[in-house]
Amino acid sequence: MPGPSDDMVALPGGRFRMGSDRHYAEEAPVRWQEVAPFRIDRTPVTNRAFAAFVQATGHVTVAEQAPDPALYPGVDPARLRPGGLVFGARKGVARPRHWSDWWRYVQGAQWRKPQGEASVYRGRLDHPVVQVAHADALAYARWAGKDLPTEAEFEYAARGGLDGATYAWGDDRRPGGRIMANHWTGSFPQAPAAEHGFRGTSPVGSFPANDFGLHDLIGNVWEWTKDYWKGSHDAAACCGIDPAVASRDPDLPGISLPRRVVKGGSHLCHESYCDRYRPAARQPQMEDTATSHIGFRCVVRDAAGAVANG
Repeated sequence: MPGPSDDMVALPGGRFRMGSDRHYAEEAPVRWQEVAPFRIDRTPVTNRAFAAFVQATGHVTVAEQAPDPALYPGVDPARLRPGGLVFGARKGVARPRHWSDWWRYVQGAQWRKPQGEASVYRGRLDHPVVQVAHADALAYARWAGKDLPTEAEFEYAARGGLDGATYAWGDDRRPGGRIMANHWTGSFPQAPAAEHGFRGTSPVGSFPANDFGLHDLIGNVWEWTKDYWKGSHDAAACCGIDPAVASRDPDLPGISLPRRVVKGGSHLCHESYCDRYRPAARQPQMEDTATSHIGFRCVVRDAAGAVANG
């Protein structure tokens, strides 16, 4: 079975405007950011590539292991079974009151069976791998001699040199009527039209590359980055607080798990609710959470590949 993909694109790095002041609050403020040269995978890591990693290393993903009861105080240990989050909107729920209105924890859901026991990844070998937690993505990257991108590297790559543009391809959502990324079409969340021909994930490279020659940095799946979550670009950890601690969800005081930034939006993004298939878009995700719409890609940077604020 083949090893990790070496189909990477070398980017020159440089100074660009990161973030957006015109969309969601967590994307603001726009500020100048500089990134050093780096290489990045042309596409998200696929099921095919992840299978090679598992075969070579015997890696067992987070979703295949029962959650640690110590990390979930107050939860009945009998409920802590291996599995992942799978999207499935309840009928009649147009706006969620709770994440469980649109998402359900499915025992047995994992990268080979991203929808649960009744589904298999075979036949989707060239789709992005999903149901992988942050630790799984990082383990793959290290095996491949790579790393996960920082949030700044991801956004710089996604912009494709179009500094300040709303989308990876410009400012028009559908230039000439063409759908440029795998995002939700139709009425969200109950009536997917699948105008682009896909319900769920799509084979990597099914949509046009950006001007850097990179595919699926927008849409298809959200992608893990190595950065801890901050509520805005100018938020700073006070008084020397560990950024991992500062990233925790304040609405879940009993949960001590850090959150990381995910970027790029997914096939579930729709302008009516989650208009996040844009380079500036960002969301937090707990490190241990595996879902049916989060994957990753890798980068390689040289010794000088640090990221600096401008």
